[in-house]
Amino acid sequence: MAFQEKRAWIMAVVSVAGYAVYLALVLGRAGDAPTAQVAYVAPLLWTVGGAIAASILLNVAVAAAVPAEAGVRDQRDKEIGRLGDLAGQSFLVIGAVAALILSMAGADRFWISNAIYLGFVLSAVLGSVVKLAVYRWGFPSW
Repeated sequence: MAFQEKRAWIMAVVSVAGYAVYLALVLGRAGDAPTAQVAYVAPLLWTVGGAIAASILLNVAVAAAVPAEAGVRDQRDKEIGRLGDLAGQSFLVIGAVAALILSMAGADRFWISNAIYLGFVLSAVLGSVVKLAVYRWGFPSW
């Protein structure tokens, strides 16, 4: 498995795990209260920070396990990375548009923040899935 493929796995797993923890914290605090009144800022910041830290630590651990592969990126890796990033950016745009619409509609900051956060998570997951698919099955022939 190429080093960049390992990085894609790390990004996918950490993104899903971080968002799952965030949802568990926020929904666990909601109880019978309206979801928009839940204190979400601290869990959001902690889970984003934790996901970033976990991603860095896992990437360092993988690089330390096989140091010869860590800095190696060939043309195929660059093209796969580009394709995955372009695919993932679609959800960044969707999340931003959703947040803009929510803002114009006068929605609570909770919903605007969560639309943006979900956009980031889906972007990371889709980008990673595209990268992993191309590593496994090759480039699509369009």
